[in-house]
Amino acid sequence: MKNRLLSTILVLILALFITYLTSNDNTRRVMNINTPTNIQIDMNRNNVIDDNEKFCIPNITTFTSNIRLNSEDLAKKLGLTFSQTLAAGYLADEFAKNLLEGKFVEVKLNGNETPECRYADIIVDGKSYTELLKNSGYAIINDKPVLSEKFNDILKKSASLNLVILNHHSGKYHTLDCEYGKIAHDAVIMPVKDIQKDYKPCKFCHVDKHTNNNKVVEVVKSPPNIITSGNIKLILTDFTKIIKPDRNCTHAVCREFVSLINSSTKSIDIASYGWAEIPAINRAFEKAVARGVKIRIVYDTDTSGGNYYSETSEFLSKFKNIRSDRVDNNPKLTNMLMHNKFAIFDSSKVYTGSMNFSTTGFSGFNHNNVLIINSKNIADIYTNEFEQMYSGKFHTFKNKTQNNTDISNNSGTISVYFSPQDKAMSTELVQIIRNSKDYIYIPSFLFTHKTLSNELINAHKRGIDVKIIIDATNTYGKHSVFKSLRDSGIPVKVENYAGKLHSKVMIIDNEYLVAGSANFSNSGENKNDENMLIIKDSLLSKFYRDYFLYFWAKIPDKYLKSTVKAESKYSIGSCYDGVDNDFDGKIDNSDEGCKSK
Repeated sequence: MKNRLLSTILVLILALFITYLTSNDNTRRVMNINTPTNIQIDMNRNNVIDDNEKFCIPNITTFTSNIRLNSEDLAKKLGLTFSQTLAAGYLADEFAKNLLEGKFVEVKLNGNETPECRYADIIVDGKSYTELLKNSGYAIINDKPVLSEKFNDILKKSASLNLVILNHHSGKYHTLDCEYGKIAHDAVIMPVKDIQKDYKPCKFCHVDKHTNNNKVVEVVKSPPNIITSGNIKLILTDFTKIIKPDRNCTHAVCREFVSLINSSTKSIDIASYGWAEIPAINRAFEKAVARGVKIRIVYDTDTSGGNYYSETSEFLSKFKNIRSDRVDNNPKLTNMLMHNKFAIFDSSKVYTGSMNFSTTGFSGFNHNNVLIINSKNIADIYTNEFEQMYSGKFHTFKNKTQNNTDISNNSGTISVYFSPQDKAMSTELVQIIRNSKDYIYIPSFLFTHKTLSNELINAHKRGIDVKIIIDATNTYGKHSVFKSLRDSGIPVKVENYAGKLHSKVMIIDNEYLVAGSANFSNSGENKNDENMLIIKDSLLSKFYRDYFLYFWAKIPDKYLKSTVKAESKYSIGSCYDGVDNDFDGKIDNSDEGCKSK
């Protein structure tokens, strides 16, 4: 009894101490950097930029790569061309981002404000941002650079960067002095080496006068996206190429799904987080029902009966045999996710991977992987999992998977694990990381799993080539280990495309490919209904390795140090794709990151 009372007292003391620390924390997170002197900071900690959360550095001007905010008048006074100011502004923006982006800072107001801005100094890492800006060479006061020598060095450096104006909307890129570039409505300044293959040079400014031909720009070559090894067909989607999601079912991930429906003769069992209305898929299901195929579906819901994808209920209304993951009288379990995305056809083929059955999934807009496994053994394992859920055993009620490891695939082996019963991340995956000899490459939507993070840091310390690409929406989440991974020296790039990097993959030593629906998180291992495959197959692992390195080359190296907002002019295509890329309820020009200033 005394021990229990002592434990209770200690818990209360700890809670009070945490409350004290929180109440005395004056720092707030930088949400967005419009220019080096115009910063947006989340003062009320609601993760949304409100009207009174825009702060300006008083009495200082800088150039910026934002075309509409760069001052042509100031350029004339300094005897500079507009191109020079844009290039210098690009470096100034990078300086501000490296110092402030995502940081927790103190705001010291000076009492002055306008309808557009509250004037203040910002204290970052204990230092005055105003003074750091003055000493950087980027600051201009009374139409004169504060440090002329440094400013001249900046102009020389910026001239060597080979910057262009990329117009996302037109699909063209322009020289910095191009009039067509200056009037672009959806433009961003970036090095020409980072331009993706699909964009074309403006024929008015990118012309070699001696040959009258468009200049050739070196681009990263796209690798193949489909491979078959043994009984597995692997299909990857390239989020750097698809501009907008659609319902046309032209991508292989959708065509293959339709083909599997059309070829089924007896049964289709589906476990899906949610659905979108795709006409070609709907027609295929209608035909399957007409020829007597039995279709059963389990799906995710919350305590109010809602679904993440709004069209899920409309889709489900077409079928009789459906079951949600609702657990009666248990809202805690009900609110855990049935996050699977798999289908079993005629008890012999499995369609699975990271792809949600949505418009952003089936169109290839997000980067996903789909595995089609033609194996009765694998189908039986998935069917057993499906039957548990269909009978009402979701989440922690499910039984541990049996006879699920090292199943022959002709060219290798497949092991199948389900969450939350199998705990594969903390056991099998940890051991594979510990035994790695060469490299570990990870394209992942998010990363919050502390044990896996620690093992990756240990692997990096013993010389393993660890590289990670993470989606822009998940860099500063509550449980993200993003910062600790970077601080340990592991190269972590943040993607800068509109579509989500939605994979949950590890590629290890040209030997292992880890894939499935489970994010590398505590919920992915211990709460949600998920599936994860550990495939030992050199052909598949090398194939995905090459795709990872392709993405790595296309994402600028500056995102090894900084981040990019998921919906902004720096996130390619995000300002006109019709998608709420950062999940804040705002789309395209209604989002702060995309508004024309």
